[in-house]
Amino acid sequence: MIFNKDTAKKTAEVLLQINAIKLSPNAPFTWASGWKSPIYCDNRIVLSFPTIRNYIRETMGKQIEKNYGKPDAIAGVATGAIGIGMLVAEYLGLPFVYVRPDAKGHGRKNQIEGFIESGQNVVVVEDLISTGKSSLNAVKALKEANVNVKGMVAIFTYGFKVATENFESANVRLQTLSNYETLLEQALQTNYITEKELETLSEWNANPSEWNAI
Repeated sequence: MIFNKDTAKKTAEVLLQINAIKLSPNAPFTWASGWKSPIYCDNRIVLSFPTIRNYIRETMGKQIEKNYGKPDAIAGVATGAIGIGMLVAEYLGLPFVYVRPDAKGHGRKNQIEGFIESGQNVVVVEDLISTGKSSLNAVKALKEANVNVKGMVAIFTYGFKVATENFESANVRLQTLSNYETLLEQALQTNYITEKELETLSEWNANPSEWNAI
């Protein structure tokens, strides 16, 4: 769920402004999963715009305190959320760790990089939620290290039904700054997309794995 409508609208606005989110219903992108998609989201671009990254950092930080209480540490999901997660931790004056997709095959063979103690409370920061699998893999690693995961915050979610089911199944609370529905509303309002393109984008979101642009 989103924190609030005003935040969702503002976040969608700035992501579109810097092209962190690109909409291309007529020339779809191909995701790593093989899915064809009329949208591509790269929230790491936020880091290159100081005013916008500060907005994201402060908004996330305030909402974490409001909704989860102040945790003992912030954990970012590698690699996309390392930068923004560290900024949020700095804003809150908290330790930061990040979680790799898998444990390293050399050295100390860490999956969690940084120092965190058993029993500490952590909020996980993510940049983007699609199916939620990689995000929840990070949560699993933290829980296996006996860390108490209070919940997760992300910049943006596609709002897929499978993601909702995955988070509910894992019993992990997720909140995001913005979502797909708000993005489309903002894109239409600012003439970034047409009514026809809105229809295409909505159809894709309802069934992304089977969607075909043709």
